[in-house]
Amino acid sequence: MFLSVFDMFKVGVGPSSSHTMGPMVAAARFLDLLRKSPFHPKGLRGSLHGSLAFTGVGHATDRATILGLAGFEPATYDAAKAEATLAAIQATHKITPPGLPELSFDPKKDLAFDYGPALPGHANGMILKATDAQGDVILEETYYSIGGGFVLTAGELAEAGGTKSKARADVPYPFETAAEMLDMAAASGLTIAQMKLANELKFRTKAEIDRGIERLWEVMNNCISRGMAVDGILPGGLKVRRRAKGIHDALMAERGLNMTAPHTINDWMSLYAMAVNEENAAGGQVVTAPTNGAAGVLPATIRYYLDHVPGASQSKVADFLLTAAAIGGLCKHNASISGAECGCQAEVGSAAAMSAAGLAAVLGGTVEQVENAAEIALEHHLGMTCDPVKGLVQVPCIERNGLGAIKAVSAASLALRGDGQHLVSLDACIETMRQTGHDMHEKYKETSLGGLAVNVPNC
Repeated sequence: MFLSVFDMFKVGVGPSSSHTMGPMVAAARFLDLLRKSPFHPKGLRGSLHGSLAFTGVGHATDRATILGLAGFEPATYDAAKAEATLAAIQATHKITPPGLPELSFDPKKDLAFDYGPALPGHANGMILKATDAQGDVILEETYYSIGGGFVLTAGELAEAGGTKSKARADVPYPFETAAEMLDMAAASGLTIAQMKLANELKFRTKAEIDRGIERLWEVMNNCISRGMAVDGILPGGLKVRRRAKGIHDALMAERGLNMTAPHTINDWMSLYAMAVNEENAAGGQVVTAPTNGAAGVLPATIRYYLDHVPGASQSKVADFLLTAAAIGGLCKHNASISGAECGCQAEVGSAAAMSAAGLAAVLGGTVEQVENAAEIALEHHLGMTCDPVKGLVQVPCIERNGLGAIKAVSAASLALRGDGQHLVSLDACIETMRQTGHDMHEKYKETSLGGLAVNVPNC
């Protein structure tokens, strides 16, 4: 199945792609379904299941669902308008979606958190319903938020045979594994970015692709800049202080001083990533890379390249993102990018693999070295759990992105020191991630029932 660079990288809103963006998208899809139906609804109801229930409040899943039912979408989200809309819904118990009549909806009664067993299709499940004047259900659909803002109905999930399709896409280079990617690159003489671009050109013009990629980096870079300029306390009750501005100010003050240690470059990488994830935690605009919880790793790696690597060129950002999207597609297609499905190895681990591959590519690595860079980065995230304290995308998520960026750069550097030959293939590493995620206890997969979530005081 073809996965565009614009599917992998989506402009959206924090704090979570699977728990905030996904439910908002699902609600928007339900409205579309309702508009096309012959029914005359009078009310709306919904229920959140599995991980969406357990960490839903911390991830603003309830808010996102309600706003989605009111017509909001992640890519065009307006925070001020959203707050006013939520206040009106809570006061009137009425919701008026675009193109539909005023409908009854009481947020406290009509959106339930179901803490029982997860729905059968995926850990992130939700059911949306439309009711008639008597409160009887006249339309119902089950949605699964499968990570990275991707949403499937129960029917689509069953038709796909799971969270990934086995159907070949009608593109010039339909690689579904890293081995196929390497073989196609060898046969064509093209880089990963060039093959990915050729695939994209089946669906968009070169000008559209260029504008889209430019927009993605603009949003990523602006997110870094905002995060480095704002301090204060993050919302959610943990009273986590924003640290990026203080770190940035200190690093700027130290610039040019002989006392600066070589390892200070790690602080810059962490700074860029933490700035993004602090913005994400505050509900700001971010780009899934491949998820919101891991959104800081890749922008931080690009910013490191542009600001700290001699000879870096802005013109290479497109190759970075195209290469990273190809690697992210392999992770998603053959394992997962969802913390609720495979733990944080699937989020920050995949992000680090994508970032390492992108960096190795723009630094002139061969296709084999690029694949090796991705493998090194992912291998050293295997087994990482998803255990957000209080269900918030703050602890350990913010710092974890910083360390993910550092690992990505180190992985790219190690790969470029070699000739691309290595013992563990990227395919083997991705399959190991899938198996590890399958075997991982549910309490370590974005439920806040294990790990740091139960060992750190959170109130």
